[in-house]
Amino acid sequence: MKNIDSNVNAMVHHISRGWIRDISLAGQFLTRLPFPSNLQHMPSDLANASRAFPLLGALIGGLSGGVICLAMLSGLHPLTCAFVGLIGAIALTGGLHEDGLADCADSLGGNDRSRRLEIMRDSRVGAYGVLALIFAIGLKAGIISGLTSPGMAWSAFLTAAILSRAVMAPCMFILRPARSDGLGYNAGRPRGSVVIQGLILSLAFAVIILGWSYALAAMTAALIGALVVGWLAWRRLGGYTGDVLGAAQQVAEIAVLQLVGVFLT
Repeated sequence: MKNIDSNVNAMVHHISRGWIRDISLAGQFLTRLPFPSNLQHMPSDLANASRAFPLLGALIGGLSGGVICLAMLSGLHPLTCAFVGLIGAIALTGGLHEDGLADCADSLGGNDRSRRLEIMRDSRVGAYGVLALIFAIGLKAGIISGLTSPGMAWSAFLTAAILSRAVMAPCMFILRPARSDGLGYNAGRPRGSVVIQGLILSLAFAVIILGWSYALAAMTAALIGALVVGWLAWRRLGGYTGDVLGAAQQVAEIAVLQLVGVFLT
């Protein structure tokens, strides 16, 4: 009996330690928050840490959604409230995903695969990138400003933040890295079980927030948005990069916000 108890305790400790490591690694990658960096990990661990992406989405969405609620309660104009919340999210992430969207948009100007990949590595932002950011932030701000109560705004933003980060893992699993170096190559591809864990976790969050039917619809919207970006990346780049994951997150977030906004209004 003691042996069984010790084995169970050892297993629980191993699982909890694995999740703590994954949350820490995902937090270092997805946010600018001070997650501990003294845990041992390899660059390739990031792909399998993607199961924790929904948890980081909940943190980012919860905090920035709370900012939107406070702004609404203070009586600010709805559009101002939306922009304040979006600024909060960008501050938490360092504009990581927005940067990826801009780089992917700029790559549209390339004539071939190698030129597109070269453009994506250029730190300068071109006209396509600027326009993509204007449209993306404008769409999100417009949707959020149409939500009439703080609770609606928080629920929509939280759900979108969770699901849009969960669907990055399927892109990493389905596609191969477009380069032989860089973030996408070093991160590798997650195991199928990791992808499933992340999707189940994000769906559980969405069910709690929205209920079963709306949660399934929102998950479908996020997957479609991310997979469209993934398909374009496969056609034009031959695979995914870190920028492609950022673009997939942004498109999925807009898709979920639009869908949830329709449900809640």
